Amino acid sequence: MTGWTWDYEGYEPADERLRESLCTLGNGYFATRGSIPECAADDVHYPGTYAAGCYNRLTSDVAGRRVENEDMVNLPNWLPLRFRLHGDDGPGPWLTPDTATVLEHHQTLHLSTGLLERRTRYADDVGRTLALRQLRIVHMADPHLAAMRTEFTAENFSGELDVEAVLDGAVTNAGVARYRDLDGRHLTHVHTDTAAQNTVWLRCRTRTSDIRVGMAARLTADEPVSTRHGALRAVQHTRLPLAPDRTVTVDKTVTLHTSRDSAISDPLRAAIDRVSAAPGFDDLLESHITAWDQLWRRAELDVPGEAGSILRLHLFHVLQTLSPHTADLDVGVPARGLHGEAYRGHVFWDELFVLPYLNLHFPEVSRAMLGYRHRRLEQARSAARAVGRTGALYPWQSGSDGREETQELHLNPRSGRWLPDHSRLQYHVGSAVAYNVWQYCEASGDAEFLHTKGAEMLLQIARFWADSATYDESLGRHRIRGVVGPDEYHDAYPGAEKPGLDDNAYTNVTAAWVLTRTLEVLQALPEPRRRELVERTALDGGELELWEDVSRTLHVPFHDDVISQFEGYGDLEELDWDAYRDRYGDIRRLDRILEAEGDTVNRYQASKQADVLMLGYLFSPAELQGLFRRLGHRLDEATWRRTVDHYMRRTSHGSTLSGLVHGWVLARARRAEAWTFCQEALKGDIADLQGGTTGEGIHLGAMAGTLDLVQRGLTGLETRQGALWLDPVPLPELSSYGFALGYQGHWGVRLRMEQGSLEIEVPSSDRSPIDIRLRDRVVSVQPGETVQLVLPD
Repeated sequence: MTGWTWDYEGYEPADERLRESLCTLGNGYFATRGSIPECAADDVHYPGTYAAGCYNRLTSDVAGRRVENEDMVNLPNWLPLRFRLHGDDGPGPWLTPDTATVLEHHQTLHLSTGLLERRTRYADDVGRTLALRQLRIVHMADPHLAAMRTEFTAENFSGELDVEAVLDGAVTNAGVARYRDLDGRHLTHVHTDTAAQNTVWLRCRTRTSDIRVGMAARLTADEPVSTRHGALRAVQHTRLPLAPDRTVTVDKTVTLHTSRDSAISDPLRAAIDRVSAAPGFDDLLESHITAWDQLWRRAELDVPGEAGSILRLHLFHVLQTLSPHTADLDVGVPARGLHGEAYRGHVFWDELFVLPYLNLHFPEVSRAMLGYRHRRLEQARSAARAVGRTGALYPWQSGSDGREETQELHLNPRSGRWLPDHSRLQYHVGSAVAYNVWQYCEASGDAEFLHTKGAEMLLQIARFWADSATYDESLGRHRIRGVVGPDEYHDAYPGAEKPGLDDNAYTNVTAAWVLTRTLEVLQALPEPRRRELVERTALDGGELELWEDVSRTLHVPFHDDVISQFEGYGDLEELDWDAYRDRYGDIRRLDRILEAEGDTVNRYQASKQADVLMLGYLFSPAELQGLFRRLGHRLDEATWRRTVDHYMRRTSHGSTLSGLVHGWVLARARRAEAWTFCQEALKGDIADLQGGTTGEGIHLGAMAGTLDLVQRGLTGLETRQGALWLDPVPLPELSSYGFALGYQGHWGVRLRMEQGSLEIEVPSSDRSPIDIRLRDRVVSVQPGETVQLVLPD
């Protein structure tokens, strides 16, 4: 591993799924896992290709119930390219790392160029050695293109080599073991044929969403190419002469279109035309590298050491999932990227951790992700009506059309039991949508979005929260009952017949924030826009008065001078953490352990991930204290520290987001311990700390969150009131770093942190100066100016 490459040495079947995820190549439109092309899908290998927003819905019989699930579809596999040597007795076996002797195997992911390079040396049973070099790209300039070059070199023999390339439509969704009781056969009407002498095609459609898929492949070699077709596979074949130390090359160029694409009439015709017009591999690689160069300039990041290398890998995968191409699509933020089938490709609240980074580098992508939410606003309003509320209730899991996609059952692999899933009660996802609207508009200065779609989303989310709050005479406060917070371990009170908890602190405080911000936005709207919005939504003055009241009176429970995760949390039993660690070692998924024992985590003060402490992630100390003041509470530094200490001791970190949030919070509350959690966030996927989950897809929120930790967490950077606010808290382990960002039309603004100082460079332009607000001063930086600031101790 260097700063710009990610390397794997040797062939390790047990690590193959992890490598496939981390070596995925994509361009924001589609992505393909880093599988070995000569290997078929089995328990070791899982090739997968996924197009953003391509979903299909199926119904399965599970545990005696009919269960409906919508999945991101595993599309036809374009990778297969296998080969075998000829001998005196005819062709030998197809060579793979699982069937032949592997003398050498090295895989390198080139982050700077989006290129996957692989070198393998095979030896057959008669001592012949074949060296292989393979280059693969998923094109970043043309989002419908991918290409692979394979170079074969005979080291110690002469002979012939059969090469077979395939477009394979016989694929299913089978990449996650615990989903295998569910129907994964999403493709139907698979047809293949020949388009030209060296070009074949495959077309199919999804079974219920009826998305048509067209794929075409061109095989280029020095010898003639023949074709044949099965029911589900288009096969191309060539036979190449080999001589010692002479290299022969085969190029495979592939195009993908779906009926969701704009400006096409038929996806198959578009795929065939595009592959016919595509240049050769060398030219494709050159334009691909140029596109990556442009992305890296917009996302400039200079962090030294191992942390910097991991952060570049994280940024690479964020850009492959959410590139400028994504801005043209109707898609959300898939929690596991386009890298695998975990979470069924659904959209959760992970944009809360992703968009703050994109806002300052690729605001057009952030705007598109918020557009996905706005287009599903009516579905969210229908969901609110279904539970007897007004306003908008966004789903915990979203897919194609914005309905609730959260499963009703989930499998505990430890017990083998299918259990009710109540995570759809995480209504706080609406607050995440509202937070992202506000953050995007503050960073980009996009008043047009804020005054139209943004204001409409904020209004309907605020309306839902106000209607969800009931007044409790005994407390003299409003309460929100029957919800689940970010800590998914707790979904009910011990022994309760119905799921849901009362007054989750995170839910109530963020609801108060939404109501407050929405009132401010409505007040600041230009009068014509305000009048249009009020008329369209039938908003009246009585509602606004209610919002003002609820935003000041929502109940926040406390116990033992700390913020309670929810009402009654302090009455739960304490868990013997040491005993469970001694017995099981890894207790991240404590909920599964306890359920397998016939117990429930609902009985204990034990959290899966940050819940109350999420407040310290979203809001600066000053803003959080202001929110609590508005709610009639004094949140001083001592109370917050006690709260942090309380939950630190009672969290199992069963989510990759947990370490990120704890590192962020501890950077300000207990700096000496922050780096441990920052490292866990950095290494969550590369070390597969969740125990096998990375092979099912990366954790996009955690990856983007680590980037934002450097960008906003350690700098204290906020975009509000027309200024960049900075309150740096550099960690000793990460005290020197730099990055570039865009802010309200200024591009390439560079910040450089050094021990005790901050350098800010604003490129020359005709724009207004940028106001920089520190704790002890305000500095105005003119375009073309670089300032060096000494930071207060």
